[in-house]
Amino acid sequence: MSRAFVREPDGDQVVDDLPELPQQPVPNYVTPEGLAELEAWSERLKAERDELASHGEDMVDKSKLAHVKRDLRYVEGRINHAVEVDPADQPRDTVAFGATVDIRGEDGKKRTWRIVGEDQSDVEAGMVSWVSPLARALNGAAVGDVVTWRRPAGDLELEVLAIRYAE
Repeated sequence: MSRAFVREPDGDQVVDDLPELPQQPVPNYVTPEGLAELEAWSERLKAERDELASHGEDMVDKSKLAHVKRDLRYVEGRINHAVEVDPADQPRDTVAFGATVDIRGEDGKKRTWRIVGEDQSDVEAGMVSWVSPLARALNGAAVGDVVTWRRPAGDLELEVLAIRYAE
């Protein structure tokens, strides 16, 4: 078919068919704090959506509105598929979701990591996603265990020094 017969948007129209943000094909496990952060994010997006929608015909606002609506669909999908994990239900003697784990690497350096949901992960703050290679290596370990963290930069042996869960 010739491109001459394909309808394209006029220059003053906003295309509202942005590609959706991908949802991960794993359960969306969240800590209570992680769920609260998702809900706060949703509320901020709803307020922004309502503010932009009230601006009428402004093309820049229409474009921003399309992005905000797409982001809101993503966040609401994350909330709808969230599985909140109560730290009180986790084992106290082994590493599981929500644990804060003190480790010592082969180089003798100590580090603390908390295993959280994907949306809450922040490596700079010491929070890693439960699906990360580090969390997978630590999962099920007890104090005194040595686990192997398989990394692209090379495997690293880690000793579990302490395990804590939020109360």
